[in-house]
Amino acid sequence: MESVSKSSFIQRLGLFSTIMIVTGSMVGSGIFKDPTDIAAALGIPFWYLLIWVIAGILTLIGALANAEVASIFPKTGGQYIYFKEMYGDTVAFFYGWSIFAVIQTGSIASIAYVFSEYSQTFYTFPRFSVSIEQSFQLYLPFLGTFYPLKEIGLKAVTICVIFFLSGVNILGVKSGSGLQNIFTVAKFLAIGGLVLCAFLFAQNGIPHFQTSSSFLSHTNISFLMGFIVAIQAAFWSYDGWNNITYIAGEVKTPQRTIPKALIIGTITVICIYVLANAAFLYVLPLSTIAKSSLLARDVATVIFGGIGGYLVAAAVMISTFGTTNGTILASARVYQAMAEDGYFFKKMKEIHPRFLTPHYALILQAVWTSMLVMTGTFRTLTNMLIFVTWVYYALGVVGLFILRKKMPNADRPYKVLFYPFLPFIFVIFASVFVVLTLYTDIQMYLEGKVEIINSLYGLFLVATGIPFYFYFRKNKQLT
Repeated sequence: MESVSKSSFIQRLGLFSTIMIVTGSMVGSGIFKDPTDIAAALGIPFWYLLIWVIAGILTLIGALANAEVASIFPKTGGQYIYFKEMYGDTVAFFYGWSIFAVIQTGSIASIAYVFSEYSQTFYTFPRFSVSIEQSFQLYLPFLGTFYPLKEIGLKAVTICVIFFLSGVNILGVKSGSGLQNIFTVAKFLAIGGLVLCAFLFAQNGIPHFQTSSSFLSHTNISFLMGFIVAIQAAFWSYDGWNNITYIAGEVKTPQRTIPKALIIGTITVICIYVLANAAFLYVLPLSTIAKSSLLARDVATVIFGGIGGYLVAAAVMISTFGTTNGTILASARVYQAMAEDGYFFKKMKEIHPRFLTPHYALILQAVWTSMLVMTGTFRTLTNMLIFVTWVYYALGVVGLFILRKKMPNADRPYKVLFYPFLPFIFVIFASVFVVLTLYTDIQMYLEGKVEIINSLYGLFLVATGIPFYFYFRKNKQLT
């Protein structure tokens, strides 16, 4: 049977499903891991909570700006399509390449791996001896030597989860979004239950909200550096809000539904994160949060005792399973849109004649993500690409100003609030954040705190798309 073009996508997703995709793609592993990094970086309860509000408000402004653009171009491919209209094919390609090479595939790998880590609460996976694990090595330039057989049981489960969810999404956007709805609701109930029990059953934790001078004395980085490290972690937790734009062609009345989903979803996640971190702080002092390797488990253990570890492990598995699914569902549509334009592998533009999903793009995404899992580099890569992601976020909002001048009469069912002030504030902050992140990364490298200048390496990874760009452009000109 012949595969069909993307025009055959059917608009099946309503407002509830799109909100579930927005929130489900954002709330994943970050809320259970990033609070530790934020607490260690800042050391002040007030700033520990405020950083979640700041990052949330900035994310919301970015979402508002993208909501207007989404109302103009309600097409599958999301920000790839936006960049093409704003800046042309070159910027659009490198955005899409970054999504494929690291940003989304690294996110899928990282989140699915957390699922596997917490599954060990119920079953310990067998492993090779240390000598066997270390005998098979893989060297990657600038990143060092890695051991694909290390923690092979965890990696095998992670890859199985990735291929299982990719298969579910091949069967249809309704099956993928239906699974997303179930797990998003379940994760919100689990997080809500943990927050409620924290305030009801934990001992009086009001003193935990006061600054501890003894803890501050152990902080060996400047406040500016700590702020950058902390807000990077918070931004990672909020990341994924734009996933819904990738599948705009499969949303009912996308011009109105997607803006509503972005606004409602982002505000919902801000409330969840602030309440969850307030609950964590109510149960544990900030110094304990900063040292915790499994924060949610430690919080649950204080509240429920020994059984708390099992309860929170199940909650984290539900959360990460749903987020992995949402990211897989949305991301493959970008590669499909790129292939339609001739800037990706030709097979990726095909959609399944029966299920009407980009099945080849989903398969390629699963294969590449699994390779990242085997190298074990995905966590390093996602840390690096926060810098690059915010370069693109800044470009996306600058593009809003470009479109206002370039297409003044375009139909805009939604217009960003308080234009041009809110978008301008976002661009200024994003630009300052990018510059300070680069400065902080270089400073930490010079002080020996890190082995890699993350920001520069992130740009290097984007640059790996250069030969592919010229290859695809040459092939496009020949056809």
